[in-house]
Amino acid sequence: MSKSILLTGGSGLLGGHLTKALLAKGYTVSHLSRKAGNNDKVKTFIWDINKGTIDEHCIDGVDTIVHLAGSGIAEKRWTDARKKDLIDSRVKSIGMIYDVLRYQKHQVTSVISASGVGYYSDRGNELMYETNAPTGDFISRCCVLWEAAVDEGEKLGMQVLKFRTGVVLDKYGGALPTLAQPIKLFVGSPIGSGKQWVPWIHWQDVVNMYLLGIENKNLSGVYNMVAPNPVTNKQLTQAVAKQLHKPLWAPNVPGFVLKLLLGEMSSIVLGSTKVSAQKIEDAGFKFKFTNLEAALSAIYGS
Repeated sequence: MSKSILLTGGSGLLGGHLTKALLAKGYTVSHLSRKAGNNDKVKTFIWDINKGTIDEHCIDGVDTIVHLAGSGIAEKRWTDARKKDLIDSRVKSIGMIYDVLRYQKHQVTSVISASGVGYYSDRGNELMYETNAPTGDFISRCCVLWEAAVDEGEKLGMQVLKFRTGVVLDKYGGALPTLAQPIKLFVGSPIGSGKQWVPWIHWQDVVNMYLLGIENKNLSGVYNMVAPNPVTNKQLTQAVAKQLHKPLWAPNVPGFVLKLLLGEMSSIVLGSTKVSAQKIEDAGFKFKFTNLEAALSAIYGS
C-alpha cells in the first residue's frame, strides 16, 4: 500500500480536507504549492506554473500523486487571459511534474487527478455516463485537455485515475456559500428555468472517493464523482432554503440577466448536467450521502 502522497492544490478547501484524512490514516503527505505551507506535519515544495519552475525533490519517496491544482472555474469572469489560466493551471502543472518524473529516479506508481463534469457540459435531461462524448464549448474543452495531460502519465508507466467532479457541497467554499448567501438575505431564488440538473456531492464523499482511489490499486481510467441522486437547481435552492429556515419568495433569476453579469461563465449555472454515479458504485464505493437533504443537514449541522 502506498504511504507517501504528493498533493497539488493541497492548500485549497478540498486539498485541506484530504490532507487531514490522509494524515489521520498514517500517510506521509507533502504539498506542491506556490507558497510555504503552515502545517508542520506537511512538507511543502514550491512551484510556479507561470514561470515553469518546480522543486525537483517534490517526488522523493512518493508513491502516489494526487493532482487537485487548478484555478477556480467560477471565481472570475472568463476573459481570454482567465481561460488561458484555467487551462494552464491544470494542464501545464501536471506536465511539469511529468517532466521531473522523466528525468529523475523515483518510485511513483500512480497518479490520481481531478477533472470535472464540465466535460459533458450542458446536456439537458440526458443521463451522462463516463463513455459519453464531450461537447465543444470552453469548459468541456478545458476538461478534455486536462484529462489528456494527465493521461500522459501512462507513457511513463503510471496507473492513471481521473475523477470527473460535480458540484462539491461544503459550507466553507465552492458553490454552496454562493447559493446560500442570497437565501440568507431573503432574496434567494432558482436560476433560469430552475429545471437544470445539478450533479452534487458532499465533500466527505469526495474525500472518501480519493481515499478509495489511493488504496484500491485496481481503480484506473475515469469515474464520475457525483452523488447517485442528482437534483434540479430549483430542488437544490429549495432544500438549502429549508435547511436555513428561510422562505423563497423572489422570482427566478432570468437567464439573460446572468448572461449579462457573467458572460460565457453563465453556462456553469444555466447548463444542465445530469450525471450517473453507477460506475464508481459498481467499483465498490459506498456513498455516505446519497440524499441531498441528509447531506445539507450534515453540512449545516442541524
